[in-house]
Amino acid sequence: MKIITVPTTLTELWETREIDFTEMMKIVADIGKGILAIDAEMHADLEQFLLQHGSVQQDLWGANIYPFKERNDRLEYTSFINIRPSQGNRSMEIQVEALKKQVEAIVNRLIL
Repeated sequence: MKIITVPTTLTELWETREIDFTEMMKIVADIGKGILAIDAEMHADLEQFLLQHGSVQQDLWGANIYPFKERNDRLEYTSFINIRPSQGNRSMEIQVEALKKQVEAIVNRLIL
């Protein structure tokens, strides 16, 4: 697991990954701090990793990134950690468009 705070290439992240999914990597974005955690078997592991490093639960949102898809299609906003009725999200997929845009902006800034 890694926390990404500075721009890093997706190629570098893919080539140095520890979890060997064949086509994607799990990520959790901290929309409060503007950082990402990447490379775990489960989003919950990344969530815990970020919490241990000072993140706040309500700011953490899970997604998957597909390195071999086109940039506009590489994110999938689905994770069990996203089920949060108290924050207006009742599904595994991020349903609030503003949250999706925040996650996308962080990914686009940090993963080249």
